Amino acid sequence: MSSSEMREPTFLVLAALADGRKHGYAVITEVAGLSSGRVTLRPGTLYAALDRLREEGLVRPAGEEVVDGRLRRYYELTDAGAESLATEAARLQSNADQAVRRLRLRLGPATGGGVA
Repeated sequence: MSSSEMREPTFLVLAALADGRKHGYAVITEVAGLSSGRVTLRPGTLYAALDRLREEGLVRPAGEEVVDGRLRRYYELTDAGAESLATEAARLQSNADQAVRRLRLRLGPATGGGVA
């Protein structure tokens, strides 16, 4: 894997934060939803990833609050994080577009392509 490629859990964490700040459990829930349940993050894994992404300048802390006696830490995407997410989304989209084109060629015009 090249240094420009992003692992799927990282991509999904950044995508979960793309529409605004979230606390850890909300990120876990959002990642599960974005991946249709394929990616399930445990709290320890998420917070290790958030610490790494913070060190890389892709996310930043965005406040804390106590809810039902428990501390919630919020995180948000930085501009660099949004740029990194956009770059990776474009790379993945390009790869998917190429795969779809090749599948259409394989299937041929007689079948109408069969691929959306």
